[in-house]
Amino acid sequence: MPDPRDWRSLFSFASSEMEINGHRLHYVDERPRADAAAPETLLFVHGNPTWSFHWREPLRAWRGKHRLVAPDHLGCGMSDRPTGWPYRLQDHIDNLARLVERLDLRQVTLVAQDWGGAIGLGAALASPDRYARVVLLNTGAFRPWYIPWRIRVCRTPLLGRLVVQGMNLFLRAAFHMAVADRRSLSPSVRAGYLAGYGSWKRREAIYRFVEDIPASPAHPTYQTLARIESELPSLGDRPWQLIWGMRDWCFTPACLDKFRELIPQARVHRFGDAGHWVLEEVPEQIIKLVEDFLADTPLNETSRLDRVSATRNVR
Repeated sequence: MPDPRDWRSLFSFASSEMEINGHRLHYVDERPRADAAAPETLLFVHGNPTWSFHWREPLRAWRGKHRLVAPDHLGCGMSDRPTGWPYRLQDHIDNLARLVERLDLRQVTLVAQDWGGAIGLGAALASPDRYARVVLLNTGAFRPWYIPWRIRVCRTPLLGRLVVQGMNLFLRAAFHMAVADRRSLSPSVRAGYLAGYGSWKRREAIYRFVEDIPASPAHPTYQTLARIESELPSLGDRPWQLIWGMRDWCFTPACLDKFRELIPQARVHRFGDAGHWVLEEVPEQIIKLVEDFLADTPLNETSRLDRVSATRNVR
């Protein structure tokens, strides 16, 4: 009888690695079959306290049909845990931008959640001609106007680090707080999330993400988020899709409203009975929504990449 905690069968993707500034960054890179019709390139960017395991359902659904790239940020999942690395938002943005450039990803559809929104959009703003569409799930990419009390507790000096990094309670609490229905997370799924963070050292990034939430303009990440927020409308000529679990206490519906203010033409899909990990609760519906979105916004109409590249070559 299979062990219900065995998560590997849920994440049976080949591992790829890239060295970035002397550190090993792990990523999944699933290529389309030779006979795949009109393959897309989708870039999946996770948040905290998750890793590329979070994207296993769309990776399995679209395996062989499209090129699917899902990195683990440094400090997360199967990537290295460098000691003394800054772990700031801008550092993660720079790493993702390097990955996209070295893999020469083009006509990319960004799919991002939680911190992955700010990281992915920061990378898209750095190389906008590589990105054709944006799909966001319960995230933010602007200056925070509040920090939930649950997060503030985790930032308490000494105690916060012990709770988050030592006891792994930030991740374990997510099994109850990131979903509206706790039954949506099987033992094997919980084991998969935990597998990426099995020791004090392997959990440093979880704490550093929490620590990096800026509480004032004096924080360096506040300025990074301010820049992203101010530049987001420049990506507004691309199709956007916003998918939201409305029972999210962290990236609340107010965050969805903020994105709608910045990108008013975005398609919006709300799930009233889902929480922060909306993909864990309604994966089939989300996969269908994104498939329809891709079909309704074909690249030959939405991406300017080829035209821009051709113009630059002529010049």
